[in-house]
Amino acid sequence: MMELQKASNGIFHDAAVEGGIPPEEEKFLQHKDDGSKRPEFTDFEGKTSFGMSVFNLSNAIMGSGILGLSYAMSNTGIVLFLILLTCIACLSCYSIHLLLRSAGVIGIRAYEQLGLRAFGQPGKILAAIVITLHNIGAMSSYLFIVKYELPLVIQAFLGLTSASEDWFMNGNYLIIIVTICIILPLATMKHLGYLGYTSGFSLSCMVFFLSAVIYKKFNISCPLETYGNHSVSTVTSDDTCTPKYFTVNQETAYTIPILAFAFVCHPEVLPIYTELRNPTKRRMQNIGNVSILGMFTMYFFTAIFGYLTFFGYTEAELLHTYSKVNPLDKLILCVRLAVLVAVTLTVPVVLFPIRRALLQLLFPGKSFHWVRHIAIAVCLLFAVNLLVIFVPNIRDIFGISGATTAPTLIFILPGLFYIRIVPKTQEPMSSRPKIQAACFSALGFIFMIMSLTFIGIDWMSGEMRSLGGH
Repeated sequence: MMELQKASNGIFHDAAVEGGIPPEEEKFLQHKDDGSKRPEFTDFEGKTSFGMSVFNLSNAIMGSGILGLSYAMSNTGIVLFLILLTCIACLSCYSIHLLLRSAGVIGIRAYEQLGLRAFGQPGKILAAIVITLHNIGAMSSYLFIVKYELPLVIQAFLGLTSASEDWFMNGNYLIIIVTICIILPLATMKHLGYLGYTSGFSLSCMVFFLSAVIYKKFNISCPLETYGNHSVSTVTSDDTCTPKYFTVNQETAYTIPILAFAFVCHPEVLPIYTELRNPTKRRMQNIGNVSILGMFTMYFFTAIFGYLTFFGYTEAELLHTYSKVNPLDKLILCVRLAVLVAVTLTVPVVLFPIRRALLQLLFPGKSFHWVRHIAIAVCLLFAVNLLVIFVPNIRDIFGISGATTAPTLIFILPGLFYIRIVPKTQEPMSSRPKIQAACFSALGFIFMIMSLTFIGIDWMSGEMRSLGGH
């Protein structure tokens, strides 16, 4: 039996091979996963605590989409929104279960290696490409927030009423500075577990955002009052300030993909599992459940208090609605700054799975090397910065990517991996778990077709709407 490879000397080694079934995988396939024996993973010995892992996974789930959840609720109603949010959260937990179950069979916790074991080299390449495209899209969306929001924060702090031509008010320069000074040093850390502290701080910023939303609920009356020269458009409907519980309109269909993508964290699940101390399927599943439950709670409270503040006046970006009520509100200014900090600290967490995918694809079986580790991070950040700076409307590009890669990562691949990897001697195709996994993958295809249809309708109608992404 092959001796387990240790990481106590600080050297990362990937036990993946390019072809066939390595001895360590044969060892796992010979035993049934009855829960009586703790899995002995062959790829890495993690040292990250349960709490830090929860912070990292929660930070991976949390995205800029939280700013649009109140608008989503205004187009679904409170009860329908809660039902949809609950269903998506439960499906995400089930998806994590499928990934962990598959990883326990082959003994290696890497998304790309699940693809290799299930479909050979094409499966490995597909998984690596999907992870790379999706996470580059997520990183770009975060840096776009920095590009457009940070100049406004600086402008407000300086007491300026309009943008100036100074270099420090140029969003392109600001994202380069933020990338070099904050994101790159965090992205070059050796292990993802070290980012648990920054992830915890990032989550605290979003908790502050939620607290401000709750506080503002009791300080803003509806119909909205006019402040200064910034008037709020008047809606003549009598029920504008009345909460709706079930609503179906043209915008309702767009909220379903938004909610589905709100829990995308699956590329980060296995890297976090890799670095977990005392790894077991149950322990990592508990981390996933706690993280999703925490984000579910934060999502729902943010959505409902934002919606009950503005009702029919709610805009697609919640902070913009507050700015229309009072553009000089110092609390909202601080909230905007906290959101900027949160998305900035999320970028390194999202970068780690891309780097791991590229290492699995381009340098399989190679031991850890600092030059390779740093070079990939620099190249990725350089490419993302170029996209954000030179592409005027990146939402068109990553609208397609988000509509295809997110359902693939959440639904399609986990279900297919489970069907192919779990031996038929344990669970035949006619068994309930395999049938559930097949239905789960089919649901992913439905989400993909639906999302692409919405984008096509938008393009044909000339009304470009963003699906929100992660």
